[in-house]
Amino acid sequence: MATAGHLINNNLPSVKQLQCFLAVAHELNFRRAAERLRMTQPPLTRQIKRLEAVLDRQLFSRSTHDVSLTEAGRALVIKAERILQELNELKTHSPSSKESLRIGLTRTLNFELIDPVSKQLIKLHAKDDVETPNLTSAQLLQCLSKNTLDLVLTGEKGIGHEDTVQYLWVCREPLLIAMPAMHPASMKQKVSLEDVSDLPLFWFARSANPSFYDKCESYFDLLKTPLKRVKEPDDSLVMLTHIARGKGFALMPQSKCTFNQEGLCYRALTDYESQKLNIDIYAATRLNDKRETVLNAQDILCDNNLAD
Repeated sequence: MATAGHLINNNLPSVKQLQCFLAVAHELNFRRAAERLRMTQPPLTRQIKRLEAVLDRQLFSRSTHDVSLTEAGRALVIKAERILQELNELKTHSPSSKESLRIGLTRTLNFELIDPVSKQLIKLHAKDDVETPNLTSAQLLQCLSKNTLDLVLTGEKGIGHEDTVQYLWVCREPLLIAMPAMHPASMKQKVSLEDVSDLPLFWFARSANPSFYDKCESYFDLLKTPLKRVKEPDDSLVMLTHIARGKGFALMPQSKCTFNQEGLCYRALTDYESQKLNIDIYAATRLNDKRETVLNAQDILCDNNLAD
């Protein structure tokens, strides 16, 4: 019992601290780790600092552009993964543990800032008990087909899963124009694509999201002035920095328009274009999955109160 008493009275790392540490260790990027954990960067940084204080050692080396593990950090990765795995097995093997719902959220949207969906996810205890891997819609649908997830929230319907996946519409996410603040159109409250057609559009490959790509392209084809396109950088912050310098514009989900920088602004689309250009969010599940937990989640997420 002496050992147990020592563990009870000692200042030990928390599970949350270890989870935050592993997220940063895997991503080596605090912003991406925060997105993966569905939290903001300041509390993530605080968790890491508290863990370093508890262990009395530095776990990461930070510079302006890079994050890397220290020797102590590399050693902790192995131990932290083992500890969390053992805790997960403890929960799994508990005779009283209820069936959990494995939910995946597309990383292209910030569901914390999509108020109706955020409230419904809270009802599903998504912040605590539900697995929410941070992947693209295409990757999530693959997980769903392989039975490693039970329900995923996607931006638009996927292509190629018609025989295995069913979709229920949840809500609609508006798109905003991220544009240079120096551009004359920035003086308007609502901006059309024609207003910024002198700038190139930062755009992505169709393979990333065929349904959304095709929805947008079908409208682009109707514009009087063809849009010039440039490849979208992998890092959205790099893209927004380019935009702030006047090098183009982008269409972004409203929930992802949180980064502020001098020279950058966000504007709503005109009423007509906002009806044509948006992201429909769907709850996707395996076809004919009739488990009570899945059906209950569908009812909560697809509540009629979410309709626009």
